[in-house]
Amino acid sequence: MGVILATSRSFSDGDLDLVGRAHAAGHEIVRGPAHHGLTELAPLLAAAEGWIAGTGPVTDEHLAAAPNLRIVARYGVGTEAVDLDAALRRGIPVTNTPGANADAVADHAVGLMLAALRFIPDGDRRVRAGDWAMRRGRELGAATVGIVGFGRIGQGVARRLGGFGSRVIAADPFLPGDIIAERGAEPVDLDELFRTADLITLHAPGGQTLVDAARLDGIRPGMILVNTARPDLVDERALARALRDGRLGGYAADTLTGDTAASASPLLAPDLADRVTVTPHLGAQTTQAVDNMGAMSLDDVLSVLAGTTPAHPVSPRP
Repeated sequence: MGVILATSRSFSDGDLDLVGRAHAAGHEIVRGPAHHGLTELAPLLAAAEGWIAGTGPVTDEHLAAAPNLRIVARYGVGTEAVDLDAALRRGIPVTNTPGANADAVADHAVGLMLAALRFIPDGDRRVRAGDWAMRRGRELGAATVGIVGFGRIGQGVARRLGGFGSRVIAADPFLPGDIIAERGAEPVDLDELFRTADLITLHAPGGQTLVDAARLDGIRPGMILVNTARPDLVDERALARALRDGRLGGYAADTLTGDTAASASPLLAPDLADRVTVTPHLGAQTTQAVDNMGAMSLDDVLSVLAGTTPAHPVSPRP
């Protein structure tokens, strides 16, 4: 029986019995740590033929410890933590799960918009402390919402906003304006989006800082920023300053720099608690998304182990 290493915490944790599906195909699922620490992972990698990898790093050292490895299936979309060039050199295909969690993250982004516009988390905290004082919010349908990055998730957000009646604008350097318009938003460039929007939601790939001190100088006073994408898209110190001086009306995010080690983030300062909402990277954590990501990653592993081409290959970055 072949060994498939799974290092995503939620693999086969939905409604689908993916462990049973792997077993029926003649393979055993072996669990490993999500942090991908090489000391703990090396003995497991030594036996693995397939690897369903979580968000931890997948380095050349990891691959060197896996002489029988035939595929790395990234459980999720982002591949920034995977050394794609090293995998290519070793002849190991890398796959991901595009679109598997798009609806879940789009739902969560809209939820964070409403939470920030209507002060929902702050209201809950204050009521529990005996404070029923009213804070007047704003309606989502009255807002111009700017979507940065108009891929599957950004387009899903636009569809949802249509039901609220929001004006939706979008910036994406990889999509022509006519395609953006066809898919539910007015195309604008990034600078115009930041000058115009009452609320901005980030759905761009990581590896870049899109919201820094200079960009915050040009926003509409009281603008709300939502980030369900990557923490490195924003300068957290600049956001904290803008929140304190009133330029930024609120920040709602599903991640901070360092994720679970982010306790020192300036955005977690007590004086910002009424304007900052942070959730623990749970945007993709729905039963449906977990099933989608697990099934897509397992199917790609089983395809390669059966000698066929996986459905969702990832190319090395240029």
